[in-house]
Amino acid sequence: MAVVAVVFDFDDTLVPDSTSALLSAHGIDSGTFWTEDAKRLVDEGYDPPLAYLKLLLDRVGDGCPLGHLTNADLRVFGATMDSTFFPGIPQIFDDLRTEVATYRDISIEFYIVSGGLEEVILGSSVVAQHFDGVYGCQFGEDESTGEVRHVKRCVTFTEKTRFLFEIHKGISAEDSKTQPHLVNEFIKEEARRVPFEQMIYVGDGLTDVPCFSLVNKNNGVTFGVFQRGHESAKQAFQRFLATDRVKSLYSPDYREDADLGAMLRAAVASTATRVALQGHRPV
Repeated sequence: MAVVAVVFDFDDTLVPDSTSALLSAHGIDSGTFWTEDAKRLVDEGYDPPLAYLKLLLDRVGDGCPLGHLTNADLRVFGATMDSTFFPGIPQIFDDLRTEVATYRDISIEFYIVSGGLEEVILGSSVVAQHFDGVYGCQFGEDESTGEVRHVKRCVTFTEKTRFLFEIHKGISAEDSKTQPHLVNEFIKEEARRVPFEQMIYVGDGLTDVPCFSLVNKNNGVTFGVFQRGHESAKQAFQRFLATDRVKSLYSPDYREDADLGAMLRAAVASTATRVALQGHRPV
């Protein structure tokens, strides 16, 4: 069975930034958090994802804004994100499955690779229903209190490409957690489960550039997502368009009559057709 894999970033690609929403829900000013607190740590040499994870952990505990935050709490909060998905979600997932179902021996799978909080993402019923794997930052809990206390996994810019390779080689998200070195094992090219040319990547920011480059270099398809009002991100993306690391730039609207929704449907249909012509025939 040939597989077409559509891989999404999460924050500002499928939903507005979920970490900012978590902060706001606990009375923390997200603007100050990102533009002052996180920036200060980055200026001191912190990797950006580690900077924001540290700042979150600093706000957990007695008398702190996030209180006695647990991973279970993060999942509960993640359920509130279901009402914030961008237009056209989740309908597009059913539409893409219907499109691919017209081909014999070809299936489609959906993944999320994010620098956001994995437990928040997993709390979404939309994610639970439609996605085959989720990769994000994880917290470890204090054994006695259950509060999140440690960074268990940090998804940096280039770390995202690791998970693309795991999808490529057929390593599941669950196996990845307990056997992180599996991705380094040699697998013959013809035995790799999802060739990069059968991969479509959708992301919104600078953290996605290594993934854009990897997928483009290997003849896959990429889409850059830009929200109105995020001018700095748009300007950065325009530089990457010029260097061919991003192929296109769209507003996050996944409806059939919207630019991104129409082009993503066309990309899946085109990829499935190409796979069919290489040895699989339509039903």
